[in-house]
Formats: sequence, structure tokens, C-alpha cells
Amino acid sequence: MGEHPQDVAAPAAITVRTAEIVVALLIAAGAVVVMVSNYSIGAGWAPDGPEAGYFPLRIGAIIFIACLFVLWHAWRMEASETFVTWTQLRQVGVILVPLTVYISLIAFLGIYVASAVFITGFMIAIGKFSWWRSIATGVLINVALFWIFEMQFRVPLPKGPLEAALGF
Repeated sequence: MGEHPQDVAAPAAITVRTAEIVVALLIAAGAVVVMVSNYSIGAGWAPDGPEAGYFPLRIGAIIFIACLFVLWHAWRMEASETFVTWTQLRQVGVILVPLTVYISLIAFLGIYVASAVFITGFMIAIGKFSWWRSIATGVLINVALFWIFEMQFRVPLPKGPLEAALGF
């Protein structure tokens, strides 16, 4: 990741060492889940060939071993190199927080209403568009998406109380 002039003196929020350790631990945990779940469905060799979990368990083991190498390497590296600064982390948060709220709202409002709220909110907060243009864009895009997916392709997407009230 190249450094920008405004980030040169910025304090590190996360160092490369910390990022590599955290990612290696998360992937290693996933590899353990893969190994355990595939062992439970059968990961041996049956009379007619490999059982369902034979290859996935071994792939999980290879990934786990690779994570141990990454952990060993990261543990030995100097902790001063910056992975991300607080300024950069805030920029990620500007997208990540609303996106997380949007994904959560889909379960309650349905994908169309949640998407309209998401588009409208982004246009007002980030794009600095007028409220009427933002609402019109959010609604029109989702009406078009409804027509494409529900009516043309006949692919039902998650709906909420508004669609139920309108009989869709």
C-alpha cells in the first residue's frame, strides 16, 4: 500500500505484523472448522474410494500448516511497519458501517426498501445531493430492479412489510 503525503506522519492504527497475525489466526480457525466438520462426515478411505471429507480435510490441514508459517514469520518481524493509519481506517469505516447497517436492514425491510434507503443515504451524506434527487434515485433504481428481477427474470428477492402491504 503506497503512502500518501498526508499519511506519512499519521500514527499507525494497525501494523503489518498485527494484521498478519490476526488474519493468520482467523484463517487457521476456519481451517480447523473445515478439518473437524469433514472428519465428522468421514475423511478416511472406504473400500470404494475416498470418503466425502477426505480431500477437504487434507486441504484444511494444508491451510492450517500454511497459517502456522505465516504466524511464525509475522511473530519474528519488526512491528513498526504501518499497515493502515487512523485516517485510512476512518475512510473504510465510512463505507463499512453503512454497508453493515444496510445488510442488517434487508432482513427487516426487504432488499428493495433497504436498498432505496442505502442509496438515498449515501447520495445525501457522501455525495451531497439534494434530498429530493436522492430519494427519487433510490426509489427509481429499486423499482427498475424489482421489474427486472421479479417480473422479467422471475427471481424472488427478500421482501419486507411494504411489499407485503402492496401485495407483491
